[in-house]
Amino acid sequence: MIESLLVLVVLALVAYLIIKNYHPALSLISGALILLLFAVLLGHPLYPAGEGTGLAFFDVFLKFKDTIIAQVSSAGIVIMILFGYSGYMNVIGANQVAVNSLVKPLQKIKSKALFVPLVFLVGNLMSLVVPSASSLAIILMAILYPMLSSMGISSLTAAGVIAMTATIMPTPLGADNVIAAETLGYDLLNYVAWNAKISIPTLLIMAIAHYFWQKYCDKKEGDTAFVTIEDDGLVEQEETDAPKIYALLPLLPLILILIVGITGMFVKGIQMDIFVLTFISFFVAVAFEAIRHKSYKKIQDSAAEMFKGMGQGFSQVVMLVVGGSLFTTAVQSLGIIDNLMASVESSASAGLVTTLIFSGATTLFGILSGGGLAMFYAVIELIPDIAAKAGIDGILIALPMQMIANLARTISPVAAVVMIVASTVGVSPVRILKRTSVPTIIGIICVVVLSILLLPY
Repeated sequence: MIESLLVLVVLALVAYLIIKNYHPALSLISGALILLLFAVLLGHPLYPAGEGTGLAFFDVFLKFKDTIIAQVSSAGIVIMILFGYSGYMNVIGANQVAVNSLVKPLQKIKSKALFVPLVFLVGNLMSLVVPSASSLAIILMAILYPMLSSMGISSLTAAGVIAMTATIMPTPLGADNVIAAETLGYDLLNYVAWNAKISIPTLLIMAIAHYFWQKYCDKKEGDTAFVTIEDDGLVEQEETDAPKIYALLPLLPLILILIVGITGMFVKGIQMDIFVLTFISFFVAVAFEAIRHKSYKKIQDSAAEMFKGMGQGFSQVVMLVVGGSLFTTAVQSLGIIDNLMASVESSASAGLVTTLIFSGATTLFGILSGGGLAMFYAVIELIPDIAAKAGIDGILIALPMQMIANLARTISPVAAVVMIVASTVGVSPVRILKRTSVPTIIGIICVVVLSILLLPY
C-alpha cells in the first residue's frame, strides 16, 4: 500500500533529522506537510465538502493553522505561562535561592554512603524549580560538585549522579503532564497522582541502585575515577541578594494548586485553573520585587521576562506539540491509523503488547536522539484511539512513554546534559554513560513493571 510506504519513508526521514540534531518541531511540521500534500494528491480530502478553503492544496496549510489554534487554546497556553513564570523566577534570583536552600541540608551530612542516593533524590526535587536538565546540571556542577569532591567522592560518581538529577518528578507544572492529562481526558492532579505512584518508588529504587553501582565502578576504576578539574572548567553561578523567602516563589503555583485541590474536597464549587493560579503567583512575585526594590518602575524589565519566557515556551514546546499533532493528523488522513488500530484490536494480549511496543520504541528513540519527548509529543494524540481499540486505558501507554522519554536521555551519548557534564569534568561522554547506564536501565524496567501492575486498565 503506497500510503504505508510514504509514512514509513517520511517517518524515517524525520527521525533521522531529529537524531542529527535538526530542529525537532520544524522536522515534524515539514514531514507532516509533505504527508498532507500526498494525502491530497492520492485523493484523501482533508476537510468535508464545503468546509475547507475551496482549494485542496491550500487545505494543507489550513490544517496547520487549525492545529496551532487547537493546541494553543488548550494545553499550549498553560505551557507558555509555566515557561514564562520559570523564566521570571530565574531573573529575580528566586530559583537560585531555592536551589541553595535545598543544598544546605546536604552540607550537614557526614556519611559518604548516604550522600550519593540523597544527592540523586534532592537533585530530582530541584528539577521542580529548574525543569531544564541541562540548566540544572550546570548549576549543580558549580554548587554540588565541589562539595562532593571535598568529601572524597570520586569525580565520575559525582558527575554520574548530577547527570541524572532531572528525570521523573511528578508535578502538575510539567509540560508533559499537562499535555498528557489534557489529551487523555484526566484531571491534572489525578494524572499526576498516578504519575507519583510509579515515579516515586522508581526514584527510590534508582537511588539505591546508584549507591551500589557507583561503589562498584569506583572499586573497579580505582584512581582513574578521580579527575582534577581546573577552576575555569566549572561555570560559576552568579551570587544573588534575593531574600530567603524567595525560595518559596518558584513553588508557589504548586503550593496554590495543592491548597485549591485540598479545599475543593471540602467546599463545593471551587475549581483549579493552573493558568489563573500561575498568574496569581506571578503578581505576588512582582509585589515582592516592588517591595524589595521600593519601586514598581525599577522592576518593569524583569517582570517583562514573564512574557519573553512565554515566547520561549511557545517556540520550544508548544510548536513541538503542534508538529506532533499535525504529523498525527497527516498519518490519519492517509488511513494508516485505522489499519494500525485494526491490527491492534485483533491481537491477543493487545494492551500489554501495545504498552511494551511504545515503551521500547521510546527507549530506542531517546537513546538515539538524546531526548524521547519529541516522540512522546508526536504520538500522544494517537494514544486515546489506540488504547480504546486495545481495550485499555490510555494512561497505560502514555505514562510509561512519558517517563521513559525523560529517563532515556541519561543513557544517550548525544544528550545535552551528558555532554555538559562530560565536558565540565573533562572526560569522554562514554565514561559518564557507564555511570548512568545501570541506574537508568533499572529505572526504565521499574517504570514498565509498575505501570503494568498499578495503572488502571
